[in-house]
Amino acid sequence: MAADRILIISPNWIGDAVMAQPLLQLLCSKYPASPIDVLAPPSLAPIWRQVPEVADVIETPFRHGALQLKERWRFARLLKQRGYSRSYVLPNTLKYALIPWLAGIPQRVGYKGESRYGLVNVMHHDDVPPRPMVPFYAALADEPSSPLRNDVPRPRLQVSQEQIGAAAAKAGIPVAAPLLVFAPGAEFGAAKRWPPEYFAALARHALELLPEARIALLGSPKDRAVCDSVLAAAGSAAGAILNLAGQTRLDEAVALIGHAKAVVSNDSGLLHVASALNRPVIALYGPTDPDHAPPFSTVAASLSLRLDCSPCRQRECPLGHHNCMRQMYDGIVWNALKPMLPPA
Repeated sequence: MAADRILIISPNWIGDAVMAQPLLQLLCSKYPASPIDVLAPPSLAPIWRQVPEVADVIETPFRHGALQLKERWRFARLLKQRGYSRSYVLPNTLKYALIPWLAGIPQRVGYKGESRYGLVNVMHHDDVPPRPMVPFYAALADEPSSPLRNDVPRPRLQVSQEQIGAAAAKAGIPVAAPLLVFAPGAEFGAAKRWPPEYFAALARHALELLPEARIALLGSPKDRAVCDSVLAAAGSAAGAILNLAGQTRLDEAVALIGHAKAVVSNDSGLLHVASALNRPVIALYGPTDPDHAPPFSTVAASLSLRLDCSPCRQRECPLGHHNCMRQMYDGIVWNALKPMLPPA
């Protein structure tokens, strides 16, 4: 095994993992002879395998939320054999900072997090208010005292035509048909979800313009019900809509997004996948801040009503009206989406 490797300990959310990718671009430029490995939960390994800068993805064996100190010590012994000279601990928890310390990695870079003095020995401190996520992670490539970069690269994933063809065939989507991807779910909570009936109305608008198109609804098994609601409200357009929530592996969802003519998504992990694949994207923000985690596609629109009560960053609307999403009517989103679509 080559010496002087770099270990990245991945965040635990899809969107955060994608937004950490520019850090790897910067590290490749700074340490061109050092292979970069990523330690990630099995659920996120498919994302990191689409990152060109990654040499190897190592899946963690740990249960979510558990300290499992003995298991971490055993796992750290295996990592020690790989010859890491530096590590970047992206989660802010104590338990993830334990791994490179137990593995004896000399340089351990990260944010203060849960009072990780000693475990993290190159410690960064976040600004108040916090920086947007992409520059937040990218800053770890520099010394803690360095000025903030103005040249942070945008997130980047890659998919092959073979992956796209296989995912489309499995989903029953003709590769020649224009594909639109909608992501109506959101892991954070219901407050981030644009109403299903608005997604259905948007689908009808799109299919009137592009009757030969297919619309794929993507998400996790938890998003299946809200995608069913989109289908139920779609009326005659339902025949061109496929509810693939929970029916695709993550790598297949990434491939379908890479084939899409446009993506419409709540503020969720799939939004950031679409951004990193440089697909035309509409990002819908209600209780979250569009400036904190925006899309970086060449063609992108971040839609937010910027009401006085938002961003509240709550899982459920504390006022009970959900106006930040309900008053973002389908016509508003269609006016942003229509110019992104190919001519009929």
